[in-house]
Amino acid sequence: MKISSKALAGFTLISFAICFVNCKQNKSADNEAEVVVQYDESKSILPIDRLNLPEGFKIEVFADSIDGARSMAIGNDGTLFVGTRNENKVYAIQDRDKDFRADKVLILDSLEVPNGIAYKNGALFVAEVGRLLRYDDIENQLDSIPEPKVVYDDYPTEFHHGWKYIAFGPDDKLYVPVGAPCNICDSTVADQRFASITRMDIDGSNREIYAHGVRNTVGFTWHPENGDMWFTDNGRDMMGDDIPPCELNRISEAGQHFGYPFCHGGTVADPVFGEQKPCEEFIAPVQQLGAHVAPLAVKFYRGNMFPDKYKDYAFIAEHGSWNRTKKVGYRISLVKLDGNTAVGYETFIDGWLDEPSQERFGRPVDMLILEDGSMLISDDYGDAIYRVSYVGTQVASN
Repeated sequence: MKISSKALAGFTLISFAICFVNCKQNKSADNEAEVVVQYDESKSILPIDRLNLPEGFKIEVFADSIDGARSMAIGNDGTLFVGTRNENKVYAIQDRDKDFRADKVLILDSLEVPNGIAYKNGALFVAEVGRLLRYDDIENQLDSIPEPKVVYDDYPTEFHHGWKYIAFGPDDKLYVPVGAPCNICDSTVADQRFASITRMDIDGSNREIYAHGVRNTVGFTWHPENGDMWFTDNGRDMMGDDIPPCELNRISEAGQHFGYPFCHGGTVADPVFGEQKPCEEFIAPVQQLGAHVAPLAVKFYRGNMFPDKYKDYAFIAEHGSWNRTKKVGYRISLVKLDGNTAVGYETFIDGWLDEPSQERFGRPVDMLILEDGSMLISDDYGDAIYRVSYVGTQVASN
C-alpha cells in the first residue's frame, strides 16, 4: 500500500515507515489487492486537529491511505465503495468490528477514471468516462471480483470534464452528467449530450437528456420531502478571481436549461457567448456560491444524530480553487433553505486550507450519511475518509 506524495507534503518520512509497519498487503486476485488495516489515530499523518467544526461536533479519520478518494456509495452489508479519478481504481472498505475505523480494504484496478459509483439491488455501478459498468452481487464476491457487465457504452470519451458523478433517483432511474469538453464553448452544436444531465433505466435503456446548460456537475441529490433534484455546478475559469460564481441549482421539471455557456450564476453574461441569449431565458441558481470554490457533492441531512436545525440546510463539499490568486473553498459549506429559497450561506467545516500560508492538506469531495446519523466525507488530496459525529446535546447547541 502506498501513501500518495500529496499527503506526505510537509510531513516526515517516519510517518511513511509507520504505515508499512501497521499495514499488510497481499494479492487475492489478478485485479484485486487486499489490505488489512490496523489504524492508529496517534500515528496518522493528517493534522485533523486543524479542522474547525461547530460546537458539539467531532471529526475522526475513518480510513486513510485511500489514494484519490472521490465518490462514495454503501452496500446493504455496510461495505463502503469509493471511486477515484486519476488513480483508476475502486475501493471496497469494510468496518467489520463496527468501531467506525476501516479494518479491511479491497482494491479493484484497471478502470478508466471510475469517479462515479452507485449501489442498487446488490450491484455496484461504476461510471468510466465513456461507459457504465455493473458488478452484480458485489458484496458476496469481494474475495474474487467478477467481470463487470456493460450497462451503457455510448457516452463521449473526451476527458475534459469527462469524469462522472452518478446516482439513482427516487424514480429508480440512473442519472449521469456529461460535462462540457472545454472551459467555455458551445459544445452542444456538435453533440447535444455535452453540458447536460442524462438519465436512463437501470438496464441502460431509454436514455434521455434531463437538464441542459450544466457546465460540470460532480454532485447531485434529491430533496427528501418533495423529490426535486438539486445539483452543484462549477463555474467557468479565466474571468478573474471573483467571477463567475459557482452554483447550487434545483430542477423542478425535465428539460430545463441552466445557462451554460451563455450565462453564469444567473446574472453574469459570458463575454464570448452572452450576447446570443440573455440570462433571463434560463433557470437561475437557488444560491450563488463563491467563485472558483469548485462545489462537488450536495446532500440533505435526514439522520437522527445532528441537531434538528441541520435538516434545513443543504451540505456542500467545496473542493477548492486551483487557479485563483488566493485559494478559496476547501471546506464543507451550508446553504440554509426556507422551502426552495436560500436564506443563508455559511461554513460548516473548514481548516483544510491554511489561509495565511495558503497551504492545504485536504480537499473534500463527497459526503454520505451512515445509519447512525454520522457523516462520512471523502478527501482526494489527503487520501482519506473522515467521519463527523455529534457528541454534544441538542439543548446546548440550539
